[in-house]
Order: sequence, then structure tokens, then C-alpha cells
Amino acid sequence: MYEYIILGIIILIVAYIIYSYNRLISMRNMVDTAYSNIDTLLQKRFDLVPNLVNTVKGYMTHERELLETVTRARSDWMNASTIQENAGADNLAAQALKSIFAVVENYPNLKANENFLLLQEELVGIENKIAYARQRYNRTVLDLNNAVQQFPTNLIAQLFRFQTREFFEVESEQAREVPVVNYGEE
Repeated sequence: MYEYIILGIIILIVAYIIYSYNRLISMRNMVDTAYSNIDTLLQKRFDLVPNLVNTVKGYMTHERELLETVTRARSDWMNASTIQENAGADNLAAQALKSIFAVVENYPNLKANENFLLLQEELVGIENKIAYARQRYNRTVLDLNNAVQQFPTNLIAQLFRFQTREFFEVESEQAREVPVVNYGEE
């Protein structure tokens, strides 16, 4: 009789380990997929921004510096090996975009330019998708991190070397601020 109870307990423990392991695998894959979605959207944004800069170029006097910033952001993004490096490149590109749109406010003809309006609309759509993808990624990271750290799944996570993941965050308070565009005026 006791051997059936012990066998039942062993079966329940093995079933729980299998369930927890598969759940952790599923969560890890969801995090990887969410990160891949962010990466895809950032690629679309980085492909779109040079077109936007070229459209604005004729109106701007500081477009070279802005284009260099966008180029540097794209290069940083392509060479990023961590989530924080990727987020840093994303922040740099976001700052450049804010600068572009700040400049556009001074040029009514540019604001009415059909090509610019189409690019702006597409960029706004991509930015909204990036924001949603970041939220989804961070939510999946939170779920995975909770599972890896909470008892009793933390025992299975340690056994199979699951680790917590980094959130996709804005790096600094400076990156959160609206840029000030100065055209050499004091």
C-alpha cells in the first residue's frame, strides 16, 4: 500500500517538473519572440528614417548632424549584442526623430508636403507598434522572471539553468526629455 503512495508522489513530482520545465521553455520562447518583434520594427524604423531625413533635407540647415545621428543609431543597433545596447540605439534614433519633428514645425510647406506626410504617418504607426512591442516584451520578461525567481519553479529553473532576462528600458532621464533644437540663435 505504501509503495503505491510513494509511487504516486514520485509520479506527481516528475509530472510537476515536466510541467514546470515546459512552462519555462514556453515563457523563454515568448520572450525571444517578443524581442524579435521589437527588432523587426526597429529595422523598419531605421529603414524609414533616412527617407524622412531626405524629404526634410531641403528645408533644414542642420540635416547633416541629424543624418549622422541616425546613421550612428542604426550602426549601434546593428552591432548591439545586449538588450541595453539595443535600447540605447533605439533611444538615440528616437531623439533624432524628435529633432526632425521639432524642425518641421518651423516649415509650413514641409508640413504640407505629401511625401513627408506619408512618411510621418508610417513612422507614427511604426512608433506605436514599437511601443506596444516593448510593452509586450517587458510583460513576457516579467512573467519569465517571476517564474524563475518564485518558489517552487525557481528550483526547476536553477536545475535547468534558466535565467532572468533584462527589460527593454529607456537608459537615462536625458533620453526621456524632449530635445531642444537650437539653430545657432542665442
